[in-house]
Amino acid sequence: TVLTGRPRPTGPATLARAYAAIDARPLPGLDSNPTKTVGIAAEPLRRSPTTQEPPHPVRTTSPTTGALHFSTRGEYGVRLMVELARHHGDGPVSLSEMADHEDLPRPYLEQLVVSLREAGLVTSTRGARGGYQLTQDPADIRMSQVIEALEGPIAPMVCASDDPIHSGACGRSSFCNVNALWVRVRRAVVGALDSMTLAELARPSTSHPYHPPVNATALPVADRPASTEPVPTA
Repeated sequence: TVLTGRPRPTGPATLARAYAAIDARPLPGLDSNPTKTVGIAAEPLRRSPTTQEPPHPVRTTSPTTGALHFSTRGEYGVRLMVELARHHGDGPVSLSEMADHEDLPRPYLEQLVVSLREAGLVTSTRGARGGYQLTQDPADIRMSQVIEALEGPIAPMVCASDDPIHSGACGRSSFCNVNALWVRVRRAVVGALDSMTLAELARPSTSHPYHPPVNATALPVADRPASTEPVPTA
């Protein structure tokens, strides 16, 4: 019913009382006792002018998502390279042995060694004692080289890549000031990777089941099981 001939409330206090009376009514379209169907007694659902809105939930990400996340290729490939570094100077190591020592899927390692060979970081040897080995001393291999071989150019955004083809892919590059942020992030990440060598990650660990600190306990090359897996030459 619309009342006419009666002035509307205009004062702040009057308006506050009017809105509080409206907010105190049950919400339309909701059962006044929505839990009664499951046998739980509950008070009618009402709005209260003093009820605070719940805070916004904190945005979280799982360990496998989020900014600057390296893929499984990066994770498994680094572990493969660390395993090769531990055997550096002892001859070729088979993929089966590396997969067993690092608890990694051998078929996936077959894909990773292709990228690592193309980058000139590993070489392959055919034969019964064949396998893979590093092309240079682990102390001379920077982790930025390994990551780039596995993941491609390191860049948080395409406009921040050091690859000219990628850096020119964004049409805003000529006037976008935000590009300076992503370039600085890339330089920080690359700098961190450049500061660490493969040899640092391959240091012996007392708790490692296959590579303890004492060299005498490591399995000699001559005592390793012969490899029967095919090793590509190209």
